[in-house]
Amino acid sequence: MSATTAPSTDSASGGNNKFSVGVQKFGTFLSGMIMPNIPALIAWGLFTAFFIEKGWTPNASLSELVGPTIHYLMPLLIANTAGRMVYKERGGVVATVATMGVIVGSDYIVDQFNAALPEGASELGQVHMFIGAMIMAPIAAWLMKQLDKLWDGKIRAGFEMLVNLFSAGIFSFIMAIAGFYLLAPVVNGLMTALGNAVGWLINNGLLPLTSILIEPAKVFFLNNAINHGVLTPLGTQMASVDGKSILFLLEANPGPGLGILLAFSVFGVGMARASAPGAAIIHFLGGIHEIYFPYVLMKPALLLAVIAGGMSGVFTNMIFDSGLRAPAAPGSIIAVLLQTASDSYLGVILSVVISATVTFVIAAVILRASRKRDLEALERGEDGMSAAVAKTQRNKGKDSAALSSLAGQAAAGSLRDEVADPNREISSVVFACDAGMGSSAMGASVMRKKVKDAGITGVSVTNAAIANLDSSADLIITQEELTPRARQRRPDAIHVSVGQFMNSPKYDEVVNLLKQRQDGELAPAPAAAEPEASPYAPGEGADALAPAAAPAAATATAPTTPAADPDVLTLESITTAPTATTRDEAIREAGERLVARGSVTPDYVDAMFAREAEVSTFMGSFLAIPHGTNDAKQAVVASGLSVARYPQPIDWDGNEVRFVIGIAGKDGGHLEILAKIAQIFADQSQVDRLLAAQTDEELYELLSGVND
Repeated sequence: MSATTAPSTDSASGGNNKFSVGVQKFGTFLSGMIMPNIPALIAWGLFTAFFIEKGWTPNASLSELVGPTIHYLMPLLIANTAGRMVYKERGGVVATVATMGVIVGSDYIVDQFNAALPEGASELGQVHMFIGAMIMAPIAAWLMKQLDKLWDGKIRAGFEMLVNLFSAGIFSFIMAIAGFYLLAPVVNGLMTALGNAVGWLINNGLLPLTSILIEPAKVFFLNNAINHGVLTPLGTQMASVDGKSILFLLEANPGPGLGILLAFSVFGVGMARASAPGAAIIHFLGGIHEIYFPYVLMKPALLLAVIAGGMSGVFTNMIFDSGLRAPAAPGSIIAVLLQTASDSYLGVILSVVISATVTFVIAAVILRASRKRDLEALERGEDGMSAAVAKTQRNKGKDSAALSSLAGQAAAGSLRDEVADPNREISSVVFACDAGMGSSAMGASVMRKKVKDAGITGVSVTNAAIANLDSSADLIITQEELTPRARQRRPDAIHVSVGQFMNSPKYDEVVNLLKQRQDGELAPAPAAAEPEASPYAPGEGADALAPAAAPAAATATAPTTPAADPDVLTLESITTAPTATTRDEAIREAGERLVARGSVTPDYVDAMFAREAEVSTFMGSFLAIPHGTNDAKQAVVASGLSVARYPQPIDWDGNEVRFVIGIAGKDGGHLEILAKIAQIFADQSQVDRLLAAQTDEELYELLSGVND
């Protein structure tokens, strides 16, 4: 965000965080090109395993599949996938044709080089254009997208198909020639340099040192750029010549993760120990490596254990000259063994066992050394598992089914014990956020419906600002970043952390436990209490817990702010053609529309940025609801909403956002409307209708019920 328009979100570590986020996004994009095509690589590995001369069932005719598959099919599949990621089907076609130019250009260079060699000299082999496809495809698709914008809406009726088909065909022709003459030489040189570097590391016995980079990179989700950008292309090149590659095992070896989880199973405490055996099965057999990352983040010293384990595994494979035929994806021991070259089973199995053992021993020493402190923390009610899972999800930049499941286990352990306590009354569930007026209100609405649908009685579900939490709150739900503040405010309450308020899987866990408590399945429940009235009376500002009567008309405090419209949502405050392309631009647009309609003064826009710096306002279901901080109440003139539906997803801290709803709340009058919005976005069919709306009027018609 601009330093002149909004408070900076950079802290002392902000630069590093932005760098890591940038690497994550780049790695995720590379992964998006490669991962969908891994089945084709697996098929190629099977062609190699069965049909080549040294294969299980040699077949000279079928072995002809091996070369063309890796040399032509794989780069073209990657190109089509990358092109579609950038510009759908049209981008896929252009990217594929352009990449064909790079492949043929590379072959031409190799042929020319070999033709100039003296008789008897070693010839240069084909260079497989994985990296060429990963460079050319997104560039070609993006340029096609920009070209189409030049004549969008300017083509005479009846000529659209002619222009669209010929423009893509002509541009594909141009990009293929550019790939042939410009990109192919560059990629050939790059692949040669990288191959020589890897060869030097192997020849000098230094390849195990790569674990110093790779193992920490995995834990912080920075490995995709290394794995899919370098290791997979180079490993495939090596495997096409040697029939196997050690590079496929540098990142995929499940041994280090297994060693960590076994160590926690034996020497851990609390939920980390209880959840580690199940996580070990998911990691080792399911191949979901990210499930062990939170355990390492709980104790960063464990990075030494995984680095040592990774290095020992690489060293073992070097001794036995073992490798895989193709990438093992996911990194399950099953996938690893299926891709193991026929002469490499002993080395590969030993590399997994030895790396797991080394990691286990070092991790055990570290865990034993801190066990006393960990037990004391556990007695104080401090179990770091939930925080570690939350940090891992932030590192990844988006929710993960495996991590969410692990988070649910971590939260459910202490939650189940507390809910099952018959002496602990739970009659009030409170969603808390900084201002108590936006995200928490929507989360409370979703939970309120779940509680009602489950037939649970005697439990009220409300929302509040963290600063307004008092003794009436029995169970408090907050976003992970805000849980420490809420716990400090109400240390005696039950606390549940969620990643986002709209569709957290933890809601069902809470509802199920409350339902079991009510039905007597957990413990004898006390007599159901009648729902208490909200402890926050109307008129306490933006943090009011329940909606008051229709807010009184307000006048602007700044001369530049027009009078507010009595409807919270108006047609003028909705747009299906916003101009923002980034999160910060979208926040500013939302704030400026609130200013234009008279709901807030310009100061409120800066407060929206300050709120986003504290915790993301991403809600799930393609929705973000930026709003001001609790200190910005004086900048709110009247309750109001602004709605923007974006044609392309906005990157919101690693999450895709299509709807940005700016919120300003006066005296709690907007909360009922937020509840209605929450119900809309919790229903996927309604979200689909909102996405399909063609005009501002149609979008307003779908949302106008919030004014009723």
